[in-house]
Amino acid sequence: MTQQEPATPPFQEALKQDKAQFEDCTPCRIVGTVTFIGLGAFTYISGHSQIRASEAAIRASKSMLGMRSRGAAITGMSAVMVGLGVYRWVS
Repeated sequence: MTQQEPATPPFQEALKQDKAQFEDCTPCRIVGTVTFIGLGAFTYISGHSQIRASEAAIRASKSMLGMRSRGAAITGMSAVMVGLGVYRWVS
């Protein structure tokens, strides 16, 4: 006895079915977008203010990571968070 396997839908049809099944609602996208963008803005503002507040201690430590590299790291991390927010909105 041989059983026939059910016919599989074409690839494009399978993608449409998956998208319909797993698509987010608009309020979910808005909340996710605002959360990531807000987190990026908060990280940028608070991070740079903390660096300015401890600038003397950072310069006195003679660390390999100076003010410029720490500021760039905070700016980069903030940009990634904002980018995730934008990606969350369009994906």
